[in-house]
Amino acid sequence: MNIHAEKIELTKLLLNTDNPTIIQSIKDIFKKAKSSDFWDSLSFEQQKEIKEASLEIEKGETTDYEEFMSKHR
Repeated sequence: MNIHAEKIELTKLLLNTDNPTIIQSIKDIFKKAKSSDFWDSLSFEQQKEIKEASLEIEKGETTDYEEFMSKHR
């Protein structure tokens, strides 16, 4: 089933329910999905390492994968 068909099916289910618990659960799922950013779940140290790596990439301070691996084989 494609995503469009899934959305239609969910819409039908939602329109046909009068159960406030189900409706609230769906709202909660959307709120959680909208507000959760993986970045916030990373530790300060992880965020720092990613930022440093991004700066290194911007400066061109990278190593070719094959070159790196050839030294460690």
